[in-house]
Amino acid sequence: MKIYTKTGDKATTALFTGKRVPKHHIRIESYGTIDELNSHLGLVRDQEIDSRSKKILAVIQNKLFTVGAILATEPNKENRLKIPRIQENDIELLEKEMDNMNKELPEMTHFILPGGHTTVSYCHIARTVCRRAERMISYLHENEPVPEGVLMYVNRLSDYIFVLARKLSKDLHAEEVKWVPEKIG
Repeated sequence: MKIYTKTGDKATTALFTGKRVPKHHIRIESYGTIDELNSHLGLVRDQEIDSRSKKILAVIQNKLFTVGAILATEPNKENRLKIPRIQENDIELLEKEMDNMNKELPEMTHFILPGGHTTVSYCHIARTVCRRAERMISYLHENEPVPEGVLMYVNRLSDYIFVLARKLSKDLHAEEVKWVPEKIG
């Protein structure tokens, strides 16, 4: 299989159905941002973190390929995809993992500045990329329907990544720096 096809040389690309669209199409931006997120999560998974987090991140990366495939398919043509969809239990896994991590974390009383440790910073980068993907998918959804499970999964995922960053801060003995607005005057 050749990596290069030359079919995109005129600034278009094919959706899963074969329909060609401009490379800047919001559908392409949506699944491209999911791909970018997946790469950042791979970087987090490659760090020295606990095995449970690595396992969950691998599951999430797999689900993000599913999300990308769904986003690369025109509405009402998803029956062509021979892959599982995002299910309620996929979202529940993220919620359960957040609940478990939160049990071990101090109560959050302020916004937290990203940073404190390289691994934690990688999480925060992934979180912001996830939020951008969510905005792109929301914009796409205004124009062409996106399955509700995809919208919910990406929303919940950004929350999961935030809680994971907090957990890793604790595990790595990194200081969480609270954002305290400066007083005026």
